[in-house]
Amino acid sequence: MSEPAQRPVLEEAADVAAGEVVRAAPVFRSRGTLLKRLADVVCLPGSRVNAFERSMTADLIIELLREAAIDERARIARRIANVSEIPTGLARMLLRDELEVARALLENSAGLGDADLMDCVRTATPDHRRLIAARRGLNEVVADALVEFGEPAVLETLLRNDLARLGHATVETVVAVTRDNPRLIPLLLRRSELRPSHAYVMFWWSDADCRRVILQRFAVSREVLQEAVSDVFAVAAEEKWQDPLTRKALQFIERRQRNRAALDRSPFESLDEAVEVAAESMTREVAEEIAYLSGLKPMTGAKIFTDPGGEPLAILCKATGLPRTAVRSLWRGLRRPETDAAGNLAPALERILTLFDTIAVDRAQTVLRYWNWSLSSALTPALIKAIRAGDEEALDEFSQPQRAAMLALSGDFGRR
Repeated sequence: MSEPAQRPVLEEAADVAAGEVVRAAPVFRSRGTLLKRLADVVCLPGSRVNAFERSMTADLIIELLREAAIDERARIARRIANVSEIPTGLARMLLRDELEVARALLENSAGLGDADLMDCVRTATPDHRRLIAARRGLNEVVADALVEFGEPAVLETLLRNDLARLGHATVETVVAVTRDNPRLIPLLLRRSELRPSHAYVMFWWSDADCRRVILQRFAVSREVLQEAVSDVFAVAAEEKWQDPLTRKALQFIERRQRNRAALDRSPFESLDEAVEVAAESMTREVAEEIAYLSGLKPMTGAKIFTDPGGEPLAILCKATGLPRTAVRSLWRGLRRPETDAAGNLAPALERILTLFDTIAVDRAQTVLRYWNWSLSSALTPALIKAIRAGDEEALDEFSQPQRAAMLALSGDFGRR
């Protein structure tokens, strides 16, 4: 009887389970040596190997890596991480691999192109995306792809990466995400890419400290604009303000905040009188009149009066030339406590009175007009959803009288 054919020399590990012998994958010394030699070829400089030869070698490596152990794949990844021109197919295979394999390329390779990174962003795991977010010199295109997933850990890493560049659309997406992830707000406020239009939308769900930063950084003067377009007001008046876009822009720039035309149709003699009445009885009708007399849309007025922080009340009063006492009048009208248990001024009221004292009229007007503008201007759907979300849920935090007032004020009255 002839002897059975001899099998290749390999290492076997056996484990008996359910009566079957499970064999480990074979380990061939020749395969490991071959992978090392092929990787050496890929790493040769351009003077020794051309692009076609490098690509052909990469194809062989890819075929071998399909059944290679993870430590072999990781070894190849580390070996080629410093290559300036990694063949695309090989790079993408390793980037899609487990984090232990992809890490060397994501952390150390400067030879990865944007297309390779984008492929990894869309096909790999959140941990892969987090490493991409930390890469030096990350550009706007890759950053935009990263934020589409809305993963807080990835966004936090991206915002901490001072060498990453964020595009306008990327920032808008992150602003919308901050509503449900407030820990991202301080990180976003550090970014140079953040613009006033973004900051004043995010203001509505920021805490007191972040609101202070927003007002300090973005409450800019409109003096330059006022000087630049001073003659345009007369031209627009001659045309009877028929161009809605010109009218909207000049309303943002002009110095006057109160609406004189609304005063002619108001039951109140002045904005000051309306505020005095509000202190005793803040009804929907009174709140609506205050908004109109202040040159605001009803929706903006509703956001201001229903805001639990109170800072918008100080901005409203300062921008419209109301006295400091008007802040307390509106505070009282909204049934908010003016003193604490010890009879001292309530900390929240003290904070907004300090804001009233420190912000200039022109800068308060800029803030107020950005709010008024943002609620009716071209925003992304994500920002529109974010700025209008959560108002009804917040009502449960207030007393029954204030809850009734907020419900009455939370819609767009739209009478004028």
